[in-house]
Amino acid sequence: MRQSNPGVTIKLFLLLSTVSLATSAAEHEREALFGDTHIHTMYSMDAFAAGGVRTSPAVAYQYAKGEAIPHPNGGTIRLSGPPLDFLMVADHASYLGVNAAQLDPTSPTYGHPQGSTLVPDSPKGLVAVITSLRKLALDNHELVGNVVIQDAWQKSIAAAEHHNDPGTFTALLGYEYTPTPGSRHLHRNVVFRGANVPVRPFSARDSEDPEDLWHWMEGLRKTGIESLAIPHNMNQSDGLAFMTTTWKGEPIDREFAELRMRNEPIAEISQQKGTSEVHPSLSPNDEWADFQIVQYYLNRRENKDPISVFKGGYYRDALLTGVAMQAESGFNPYQLGAIGSSDSHTTGAPYEEENHFSGGASTALTRGSAYPGYQRGDDESAWKDYWTPRQATHGTGGLAGVWAESNTREDIYDAMHRRETFATSGPRIRVRMFAGFALDDGLTQDRDWVRKAYQNGVAMGSVLTSESNPNGTAPRILVWSMRDAQSTWLQRLQVIKGWVEDGEAKEAIFDVACSDNLLPDPETHRCPDNGATVNLNDCSVSRDKGATQLKTVWQDPAFSPDQHAFYYARVIENPSCRWSTWDSIRLGIAPNPDLPKTHQERAWSSPIWYEPARGR
Repeated sequence: MRQSNPGVTIKLFLLLSTVSLATSAAEHEREALFGDTHIHTMYSMDAFAAGGVRTSPAVAYQYAKGEAIPHPNGGTIRLSGPPLDFLMVADHASYLGVNAAQLDPTSPTYGHPQGSTLVPDSPKGLVAVITSLRKLALDNHELVGNVVIQDAWQKSIAAAEHHNDPGTFTALLGYEYTPTPGSRHLHRNVVFRGANVPVRPFSARDSEDPEDLWHWMEGLRKTGIESLAIPHNMNQSDGLAFMTTTWKGEPIDREFAELRMRNEPIAEISQQKGTSEVHPSLSPNDEWADFQIVQYYLNRRENKDPISVFKGGYYRDALLTGVAMQAESGFNPYQLGAIGSSDSHTTGAPYEEENHFSGGASTALTRGSAYPGYQRGDDESAWKDYWTPRQATHGTGGLAGVWAESNTREDIYDAMHRRETFATSGPRIRVRMFAGFALDDGLTQDRDWVRKAYQNGVAMGSVLTSESNPNGTAPRILVWSMRDAQSTWLQRLQVIKGWVEDGEAKEAIFDVACSDNLLPDPETHRCPDNGATVNLNDCSVSRDKGATQLKTVWQDPAFSPDQHAFYYARVIENPSCRWSTWDSIRLGIAPNPDLPKTHQERAWSSPIWYEPARGR
């Protein structure tokens, strides 16, 4: 929400443990960088055929740098806030550039006599295009062969190389791997550390088992090509994303867990198709769990799914599953950091609620914030009998945050690899977390607090062990957040804890810092409501409530040195208008009663894991 104006297989388990007390200058000078690792262009079949996108990867980088670009509906889109620090075009590897080749005279299949079957007459021609692609693939036809895919891949690489400007703007190289068994998402974005990349991407046409992707990545690593994968849309996996078995149905063992963690250190938990942090049915005691939850699933019209569908499909549940496996078996396949991105299929993403746009849902009518025949002045009764489409529950898209030494491919990648990352729902909220047994209670008042936090503790994404804590006291957890100056103010800073007690995974939410000089209740661990409001006539927000930054050192009152646990931070803004309410105000109609009128944007840190010493 922008502030409104009322007028190679290495047998090494890559988990970060307690850091050395020797801290480099580069560590405490790391800066927060904001970007997106999940943008689609005309090289993605669905964006081309269903969204009518005719803009290339080069245009995506122009948009990220702050330029205006065309939208498939005929208008123009542009970021109203600052440019992004980094971007990765993540076009689908399956059929990469196959459709777009029919419009590009330099492509090897341009002008092919059967090529017209790959260019739909209208967005409704997606089904026909998919049918044609599948038939061509079965025939191993040259229209969908490696030659055209490699040509598109090289053009995408060339666009990134042209726009990459180390120190100013980073164009990461990567793509999306999209296995979709039974319409359920097991999608991943694959990010390469530098310009050394394979001749073509591994796709779901090669294998729909993500384990095979990891083995491919391991093979690349032996040749010096470093990469990582980021799972996303776990919320639409129907529980397949984070199971207790492999996708072959075998029990997860140490080898599988280590393979996964070498190749997938982080997960995308916020994007246009909803958040994957938590589901209300999995965390009924979390009052903030019902945020950007997609109410309709790819193979269901109504949200009447049993809890078993959600379990295994959300990030916090995966973290809990992981610490339980660690406690029982000594390995954790779900020691995942957090990141956000957009998954926009229009070459650019809005991120901002009052500036919402999307591909096939590019108007208020198509995205469900208006009904056919609406008239200015209509009240809520005009919504009677309206069926709200699935895209109405989508958000504007999240942002990826990293703490990196510099704005370069290598440093951004390394931040992802060590999980010093965070996610936002769109605003550029900064969040940081450290933990350690030697952190000082007064550190928040120290001007040199970042350097001392690195020196005497571990940063988010790390593992803290009990070996440096012979007394068994609770670690001190330092959490800090800073508002986006173009968004609203911060309301509360929370720590989410998950742990294993008597073999059972449990969770708790603690408000640890409140705005407006308020204090958390010692019994409920909740901040009082700060009284911030939203004017639904123009979406203006309270300007006298909320905080510019929130920072505290906190200790877990229920800490046990013998329990495996994780902690991550969540910072929540004051209420602001959702994009659908902005639409209704512009149209002069009552907001869709099926949708929240307001929401509270937020950011999430990666966790810190606590592990008892063996034998405790």
